[in-house]
Amino acid sequence: MTEKHVISQNPGLDPENEAVMEARKSSVEHVYDVGEKGQFTKAGAIDAENAEHSMGVLEAVRAYPSASWWAFVMSCTIIMEAYCVFLIGNFIALPAFANEFGALNPKTGERAITTPWQSALQMGGPVGAFIGVFLAGPLTSKIGYRWATIFGLMLLNAFIFVFYFANSLGVMLASQLLEGIPWGIFIANAPAYCSEIVPLRLRAPATQMLQMFWAIGAIIVGGVTYRYNPLESATAYRVPIALQWMFPTPLALLIWWGPESPWWLVRKGRLEDAKKTVARIGRLGGESESNDAVAMMRRTVELEKTEKEPSLIELWKGTDRYRTLIVCCVYAAQNLTGNLIANQAVFFFKQAGIKVDLAFALGLITSALQAVFVMLSWILTTYLGRRTIYLWGSAFNTILLVALGIAGSVGKSNASSLAQASLGLIVSVLFCLGPAPASWVIIGETSSIRLRPLTTGVGRGCYYAINIPCIYLSSYMLNSTGADLGGKCGYVWAGTGFVCLVMAYFFLPEMKHRSYREIDILFNRHVPARKWTKTIVDINDDH
Repeated sequence: MTEKHVISQNPGLDPENEAVMEARKSSVEHVYDVGEKGQFTKAGAIDAENAEHSMGVLEAVRAYPSASWWAFVMSCTIIMEAYCVFLIGNFIALPAFANEFGALNPKTGERAITTPWQSALQMGGPVGAFIGVFLAGPLTSKIGYRWATIFGLMLLNAFIFVFYFANSLGVMLASQLLEGIPWGIFIANAPAYCSEIVPLRLRAPATQMLQMFWAIGAIIVGGVTYRYNPLESATAYRVPIALQWMFPTPLALLIWWGPESPWWLVRKGRLEDAKKTVARIGRLGGESESNDAVAMMRRTVELEKTEKEPSLIELWKGTDRYRTLIVCCVYAAQNLTGNLIANQAVFFFKQAGIKVDLAFALGLITSALQAVFVMLSWILTTYLGRRTIYLWGSAFNTILLVALGIAGSVGKSNASSLAQASLGLIVSVLFCLGPAPASWVIIGETSSIRLRPLTTGVGRGCYYAINIPCIYLSSYMLNSTGADLGGKCGYVWAGTGFVCLVMAYFFLPEMKHRSYREIDILFNRHVPARKWTKTIVDINDDH
């Protein structure tokens, strides 16, 4: 059968443009067919894409309940990186840890972890993760998201032993380097898998869950360290380390039972396996609907297809260079917009003049509010789009960072300490309402399907390349043995945040409600970022 679907699509104009929305829902003249004869046809691909466009968020959840669950499971791997990142940040402010491994601070008369060791301990994990993300791309491209993630979880189980039995800062640093390798695999795979396992309307909430689980990891750390903070023995830091073993084995078993990404299966030419996966993760009408869904994936994969195997060099050629740079810059911006204040929240509050117990309590409150605000961001992203909340969120963040700098410049007083602590908390929380969750959606959608594992890996590598020197800078600015800037560090992060805001305004496109086929076409046509919402892509277009 041949058919022609004369439909013009412009997701950026929905729902204001009723004609476009009506066109999507209509079925029209059948006079055209392209593609291989059989069950996976272009006509089916068009029907499947129209069906995804016409779904609302709740309808998509009802149609793909299993897909939502498996995205949730994969997102849980982010808890482990967040847990250890915040754990090290909290250890620096933990009295028992400082008494065991610190040096006497002549300014305060107390033992504290010196600035070089603070920086080294916090940089160890990112250095390991930098290695891990570059392993993740080729590994995932070869064996799939499931087995690559399971491999990382088993590595993490082993490396936690090194951390737990460490008896010096040097061994702890080595353990962080080792643990970072599986973190890199998780953080490279999770956004890509989540964006591929769910339908179009669920891509935003599915990938934004990653930021929520980052906050959940911080909540767990905050609760544990708050509980053990009063203890003066090694138990205060050994128990929080041991609790890392809660996660890897149960998650590995769940992921082993879970489905592989159908997009990865289509890339490998395993169409029948992809069809079985689509049927497993969704409640579609029957075999024909599963065929259509796979045909839609195949149509996009064929659009990107070349005879060469995906390679890191290819990321920096042609249109893919622009896509790779967007992912890299969005990842890097997470370090340059005040996010490190959240990662070192307890230490920041302590340096701002807040008592230790209250500093740990404020750190826990910050993490809890971050989780709540990530959930609120689901609504904003659904109705306002990725670019919109990223730009406005970054702008508000920059203003608040300037205010933090002003609060830190008025001299030391109780009022100044409270103002700095309050603004530090607000910056950390609002970051999770706008820029942070939007970043994960952008990262998951921007790269081509064919190069996605490699792109997310390289992008996260860029994150760590910026993160490592920023950690040193952040520790130096806050530490009393360093620059001792306190809230005045807000000026520095406001400056870097403003640069990121300007770059995003000119180069970040709006991908809300765009299928992966449409995203490919718009990039290939070199449509300027600010014109994406006004550009129509016809349903029949393949280039």
